[in-house]
Amino acid sequence: MFWAIAAGAIDTRGFQFEQVLQDIQTLNEWALEGRLEVTATSLHAYPFVQDRYALLPHGASIGSGYGPILVAREPLTFEQLRFAEIVVPGRMTTAFLTLRLALGEFGHRELPFDRILDEVSSGRADAGLVIHEGQLTYEAQGLHKVLDLGEWWLLETGLPLPLGVNLVRRDVGERIGDLSAVLLDSIRAGLANRRDAMRYAMRFGRGIDAATNERFVDMYVNELTCDYGDEGRRAVEELLRRGEAIGAFPEPVRLDYVS
Repeated sequence: MFWAIAAGAIDTRGFQFEQVLQDIQTLNEWALEGRLEVTATSLHAYPFVQDRYALLPHGASIGSGYGPILVAREPLTFEQLRFAEIVVPGRMTTAFLTLRLALGEFGHRELPFDRILDEVSSGRADAGLVIHEGQLTYEAQGLHKVLDLGEWWLLETGLPLPLGVNLVRRDVGERIGDLSAVLLDSIRAGLANRRDAMRYAMRFGRGIDAATNERFVDMYVNELTCDYGDEGRRAVEELLRRGEAIGAFPEPVRLDYVS
């Protein structure tokens, strides 16, 4: 999504950009501080920063019938999971919120997302909640899928599962609309020039093979990334409404999209 800006392939309308690469839990924590003008975060994090940030209408990661996966060394029932220790990629991730909605309260321990598969396969944890490319690589480590949260959410609500969102800090001011337009242009340019955009993205890969990267991009960078659409916005509202119902947020959620 950033390739077109980095390559000078679009008009940035006078804005200057610096690409900052961090894992999602770090970005969630930084958003609490308001560190970045534009940032990706988990949707779960938005209610905690809604006074400082607004939702951009694009850039979201939305899974239609698929999403974060709960894995273990052997099949486990829901009842067994309630007594298991589950390693999670951060308490502010949308994966964690969705798992709470599915299971209720459960024992957990936070761990960087790229260490979770090893933690489970080694036996140091009973189960693990995997995000990002771990959704595609867990079988290679001999692990079983216990629950696909995207599948669960679709059966529960009939909606796709919104996971990551892009936010803009409110103090950007009157040019927020222009900034939003530049970012949308960049996403569309990346989709239209897929080979160049993928080649750029692979420079920042985590040792993942090209085929897995392609599959992952297919899952989460698409037309829903360009615009939530009515269905995507309903999904956001439903997930946050259910989060409110279980007391996941410090105050009522006020959804505010940049127009």
